[in-house]
Amino acid sequence: MEEKFQSMNTKLRVLSTLGALAIVVGACGTAATPTPAGSTGASASAPATSADPGSSGATGALKGELTVWHSYGSGAGTEATALKTVTDKIIAANPELKLTIQDIKFDALFKKFELEAASGGGPDLFIAPNDSLGKEARAGLFLDVTSKLEGKLANASEVSVEGSKVEGKLYMVPESLKAVAAYYDKSKVATPPTTTDELLAAIKGGTVKAGFLRGSYHAFGFWAAFGGKLMDDKGKCVADTTGVGDAYKYFQETQTAGATWYEKYDDMAADFKSGKINYIVDGPWASGGYKEALKDNLAVVPMPAGPKGPAQPLTGVDGWYINTNAKDPDLAVNFALEMVKPENEQVFVDVAGHIPADSTITISDPLTLKFAEAVKTGFPRPQVTQLDNFWANFDNALTLVLTKNEAGLKAATDACVKMNGANKIP
Repeated sequence: MEEKFQSMNTKLRVLSTLGALAIVVGACGTAATPTPAGSTGASASAPATSADPGSSGATGALKGELTVWHSYGSGAGTEATALKTVTDKIIAANPELKLTIQDIKFDALFKKFELEAASGGGPDLFIAPNDSLGKEARAGLFLDVTSKLEGKLANASEVSVEGSKVEGKLYMVPESLKAVAAYYDKSKVATPPTTTDELLAAIKGGTVKAGFLRGSYHAFGFWAAFGGKLMDDKGKCVADTTGVGDAYKYFQETQTAGATWYEKYDDMAADFKSGKINYIVDGPWASGGYKEALKDNLAVVPMPAGPKGPAQPLTGVDGWYINTNAKDPDLAVNFALEMVKPENEQVFVDVAGHIPADSTITISDPLTLKFAEAVKTGFPRPQVTQLDNFWANFDNALTLVLTKNEAGLKAATDACVKMNGANKIP
């Protein structure tokens, strides 16, 4: 895995191919990332018995109180299980540490954090994808942790480190990488489609019962397959003059052929688990839940290539953000570093299918290895200011295409005009 990740020179790639940005800017999910069902959790205090105090490693003993947010919820995956396993271990080893852990629904996470942090509140730290990293770092809501992480990310892959930066400064402790691929049920789909034409034909023929999430993050990988690009090297939206309109037209064709485009992530995940559909595009965070449902019938392949080349899903980085309002920033950083220690991160790899930021960690599961390839071939999400105005405009465009049958080119053009207008680009 180290060779795979370190072979990707992210700095050069972002600079040289920003104009070919077949990307969207995700909100992980799994948003960008999927929307796990979340709720406010309870406080977790250290038990009286303590394990090996040396388990805190280089960070030393953890003492004090921290409020921690996450969005692992009860969605398709098993991330919440991995989180509890690791935090229980850390609490047991650090009897003077008190954690208040809260599960925040993903689609409310960034907005809730922005509102609370702007008024001096919010959690001490939280874990999330780098969907809003640039926006919130520029707003002064995240702590610059560059000096605090000096010499402590030696094993982190370059793509994870670069994905944790804004304007050369680190604002996140990288934990894992994510990109979507195609899950399918081997008992029902004997030969998974490798091209968009094959996929459409299989949907029409009834051999593939496909389900897709109606969101730009999950759909983004198809853009490159049709030659679609988001921005040129100056940050101007060019989706209207590339193949994005063709990708949107293809989405309409799949829907007409019988594919379901879901508004809610949980509905798509539930239908795949139950067997109502047998082919979806989703990320590694969901692998644990899908394995439980489909057992040995679960398989993963790359998203299908199109007439203009391979699909190119967005590669995002998940990590720990430290609130500038954190009561004890050093404790928050040390806790984050404890969470990503190899033995703890291995739990997230084995239980929840995470692609680790630490390139020395072993991935043995064949499904997770497939997602590692998707990460390698995806496009790293850059943290440029222009992306702040991508999501709402293009999510709305996709909704109009799929619910109002708006012409793909018109939808892409209107979204580009709005994005460029918001970015003050003529």
